[in-house]
Amino acid sequence: MTALQPARHEPPGGPGERSPAPSPSPSPPSGEGAGGGFGGGGARTLEPAVARLPFPVVDEVARHCLQDDEPETVHIEVHLPGRVDQARLRTAFHQALARHPRILMRQAPVRRWRRRYEWELTAAPDVEPVAFPPPGPDALVRARERALTDCPPLDASPPVRLEVIGQPGAADGTVLLLTINHTALDGPACLRVLATAAELYGGADNSPGPPPVRAADPGTERPPADDLPGTGRRFARPARIAADPGHTPHSGRHGNGMLIVELPIPARPPRADGRAPYTVNDQLLVATCLMVARWNRLHDLPDGPNGTGGARTAAPVVVTMPVDDRPRGTEMPIGNGTRLLSVGFGPEERRDAGLLTADPPDPDAVARLLRRTAARTRALKSAPPGHQLGLSGRVLTAPVLPVGLRGALTRALRTAAAPWTSTTLLSNIGRIPYPLDFGDAGRPTAVWFSAPARMPRGLTVTTVSVAGRIQLALRWSHALLDDPAGARLGALFASSLAATAWTEPPGGRGPLLPPPASPPASPPISRPPSHPPSPPTEGSAR
Repeated sequence: MTALQPARHEPPGGPGERSPAPSPSPSPPSGEGAGGGFGGGGARTLEPAVARLPFPVVDEVARHCLQDDEPETVHIEVHLPGRVDQARLRTAFHQALARHPRILMRQAPVRRWRRRYEWELTAAPDVEPVAFPPPGPDALVRARERALTDCPPLDASPPVRLEVIGQPGAADGTVLLLTINHTALDGPACLRVLATAAELYGGADNSPGPPPVRAADPGTERPPADDLPGTGRRFARPARIAADPGHTPHSGRHGNGMLIVELPIPARPPRADGRAPYTVNDQLLVATCLMVARWNRLHDLPDGPNGTGGARTAAPVVVTMPVDDRPRGTEMPIGNGTRLLSVGFGPEERRDAGLLTADPPDPDAVARLLRRTAARTRALKSAPPGHQLGLSGRVLTAPVLPVGLRGALTRALRTAAAPWTSTTLLSNIGRIPYPLDFGDAGRPTAVWFSAPARMPRGLTVTTVSVAGRIQLALRWSHALLDDPAGARLGALFASSLAATAWTEPPGGRGPLLPPPASPPASPPISRPPSHPPSPPTEGSAR
């Protein structure tokens, strides 16, 4: 895929001192017109910095590990049923940036011998963040391609781009596609800014709704100590996703491919005493584990972690799960605010491996796996919150050595630790907490998020719940899978999620029975074909 502008990761350099928080002006630039840069570039005048903040731990580690062939982008795609007024939306988005001034940031110039990276906060954007690409049958496809390859630069404020795409032949609908530089921001923070923009655009209250009422946890059920992540047998190397046999990387550049699709939310058993035995998040974790195990079985990945197979113990599937504890109101801290938990699948899953990787998976084995997964996630979530990247992250980013030496050390340790990296990442956004009411343009009919898929994981699964449906984005590294393989993996996830659904049989007792699989997904988004493609069909979202 060819981006309109190359991603730029290496600004020039010199740090400064921390200053008070800025008081930015709410007025947007006066530029009208249908353009608005896809990531900066060209000559420009930078706004004066009004404050400097040191890089947090997550930002610094991400900055050290940037790679040109796998841009660190987060993609958010919001589908609205009506048309938006371009000038009004541009003004609303600029005012939203001013209300959340932490997003108006760029990396301060720095030399490799300095002790820290710093963000410069600005009172106004350096570059126009809102773009209106020319309409056309492939406008959305091209915008998605840019979201995978054209990362907003770190040396221009803000590190986010909003593209507004009109949908011809789709009941005058509009797609808002945000691309975020993940070194600076995460998806939930940018969604908070978009909710403010919706309120300013449509005039309706877009305050977050109350969190869902959940009964107290069922109590003290915990999995065995050696089956919890980080204890007992956690020194085993996690399973890796098997590469597709006929796969060759695209033209020497890795990059990401992406598949987006709508799926039904799998049914759960009735609550007993107000308690659900497991959550939709638990079902998504199980579906991810089943997808990996079934994929590896289909591709005859050797059982042993060192490729020996036979009697050796199979490598465990380990799924990284981001958890966001931030408030959702206007006081929400903007930046990278999630912490990462690891959910391991161990001895019991290996004993049930044949049943779980059958086609379809055995309902009783899936039911047992769901119960164990629910116990694991309850134990993880009940533990006191720790630091985002733990003690090792804090030590690596302590401003003792110059950033050049810390960066080299961080990259070397990341390479050495690659075999122990989790199998994949599942980011379940859940229900969108904001109405995202854009007035006459309506409320979202679909929302997709996708997270970067860098090696050694090479695969991320991101889900959002909208209007009783799961919006799934599967994103993979081209160093691991090509696009046809990614599409097959997406179909395997859909059938694995369906296998977690509960259906009450005529007898009244409720084992897990798989419902029919979901319709096929939209075509993978990766490189443009030689002829402009037709717009994909993706359920009611289009």
